Amino acid sequence: MPEFDYVPDELDRRLVVATQAGLPLVPRPYDTLAAQLGVSATDVKERLGVLLAQGVIRRIGAVPNHYALGYAANGMSVWNVDDARVDELGERVGALDFVTHCYRRPRHVPAWPYNLFAMVHGRSRDEVDEKIASIARLLGDACAGHDVLFSTRILKKTGLRISG
Repeated sequence: MPEFDYVPDELDRRLVVATQAGLPLVPRPYDTLAAQLGVSATDVKERLGVLLAQGVIRRIGAVPNHYALGYAANGMSVWNVDDARVDELGERVGALDFVTHCYRRPRHVPAWPYNLFAMVHGRSRDEVDEKIASIARLLGDACAGHDVLFSTRILKKTGLRISG
């Protein structure tokens, strides 16, 4: 269990509750939160910065709906690469502009030999297949095999939620 130097107070808790489902979709979201919480926008930004730095919250970021943007083909490509090189190769694959996330996972041999995962989105399966072929070329002989798992439905992904 991580130890925190910073002990969140009641205002921090209220800030987390107010933002856990996302920032308000308005031109000045920190001003809106500040008014809701009875503090200044500067206070909101500073506290969020401290909560991030202390690891109390992991990130603040946009999560686009890729289906709404026209990216209806979504393939999780899975790769069997040398464990001694998986970090190096993962960095290279993750740096590709069409890979939205890339990470290492444990193998479950013999049924699941894959240890490198890379998510690829496209407007069609053919587009995703072309992008996956680019990854295969990048990995070359370092890859002993791969597959792609195409999404069949949208799953709602959420993290831990605390009640207000």
